[in-house]
Amino acid sequence: MDGYYAFMIVATLLVLMMTTPALAFFYGGMSRSKSVLNMMMMSFVSMGVVGIVYVLWGWSESFGDGFSGDGKLFANPFTLFGLKDVTPDNYIFVMFQLTFAAITAALISGAVADRVKLSSWIVFLPFWVTLSYFPLAHMVFGGGYIGSTIGAQDYAGGTAVHINAGVAGLVLALIVGKRVNWPRDPMRPHNLTLTMLGAGLLWVGWYGFNVGSIVLGNVFGESASGDKANIAQFVSETGRTFLNTTIATMAAMLGWLLVERILHKKASALGAASGIVAGLVAITPACGAVDLVGAICIGAIAGGVCAWAVSLKFKLGFDDSFDVVGVHLVGGIIGTVLIGLFSVKAGAGGVDGLFHGGGLASLGDQAAGAGIAILWSGVATAIIGFAIKFTIGWRITDEEEVDGIDFAEHGESAYDLDGRSAGIPGTGTTTAATISKEGALA
Repeated sequence: MDGYYAFMIVATLLVLMMTTPALAFFYGGMSRSKSVLNMMMMSFVSMGVVGIVYVLWGWSESFGDGFSGDGKLFANPFTLFGLKDVTPDNYIFVMFQLTFAAITAALISGAVADRVKLSSWIVFLPFWVTLSYFPLAHMVFGGGYIGSTIGAQDYAGGTAVHINAGVAGLVLALIVGKRVNWPRDPMRPHNLTLTMLGAGLLWVGWYGFNVGSIVLGNVFGESASGDKANIAQFVSETGRTFLNTTIATMAAMLGWLLVERILHKKASALGAASGIVAGLVAITPACGAVDLVGAICIGAIAGGVCAWAVSLKFKLGFDDSFDVVGVHLVGGIIGTVLIGLFSVKAGAGGVDGLFHGGGLASLGDQAAGAGIAILWSGVATAIIGFAIKFTIGWRITDEEEVDGIDFAEHGESAYDLDGRSAGIPGTGTTTAATISKEGALA
């Protein structure tokens, strides 16, 4: 079994890389040059805050015992508080799940880029993971309502991660409001090289996300025996998730570019990067459930539909800065629901979907699982979002937003083109007073 734990350490490190630096690069490149540091900071801060919270009560609320009865909605956050009674040999799996929680929260930041105070984001994070992520993680992965009672399949987090983050992004975008001069000003990405680099790193890291989600007990049994039959099953399942993740992502990238070409007469680098992420999102819940043809179909559908869906924000009038809704919410719904069409009995869930003679039952289960995730995340996020809005507030001032949130919030700029990051000699810090005195803002 030493090989399994080594495998999980590598998978955990890959998922850790997905938040910092991969997502930070991906979102940072899509930002304007005056906002890139703030955008990257939101990913780094998410890792710090959510990681501490996860060790204190997140693991307990996700995988501990219920308050009473069967605990189908969430577990008791105090039973295993601070990993009490959790033995060190389980710390690897704790770390693996910690990285899932961190990237889920960080994904939301792309919907409210350029205009949110870092202090408000820091306050939001522990409340959101406590009220939204940990309960949904329990419902999906911890023996709760979605996975056990309904029986919806979700191999690696289409509901708890992507639908959850996508709904939260939509709710916060509506509560926080539009950026100054949106959509009149184009607000184009300032560095697509960073975005492409981030997309590539996300693709690599996603193998930890999906392939690492194989559950030890499901394959080796409670005794974790390493006999040849169980090892063969382990290899088969990891091979399926590995290849499904790859080909679905390829199909999604091509599907996005095709739709983009039809709609806008161009196949863009940003479209390729976005298509990659859309495919990864959609195959996340389905990677263990479908065969290779099903994976290609899910990827191609997700790429094409998400390429169309990102334009809805202009028609509906909500400012989702980096298409969290169009990619993660839409892609997560597609991947989750289409399991009901494409799943095969030979897959991890052991269920045939509609296209393989299984009838409508699985499709209903998948739709119900997605619906519960949408409702739970929407209500939880709205409560937290409005509470922050009417207390400490979400927004920096309009003037600070126009000048650039990097300097307003951090006293720095990513590119020292006008001396703003020069700072005070010998201290490594920058203040508005110093810059004004030196005439750097002239």
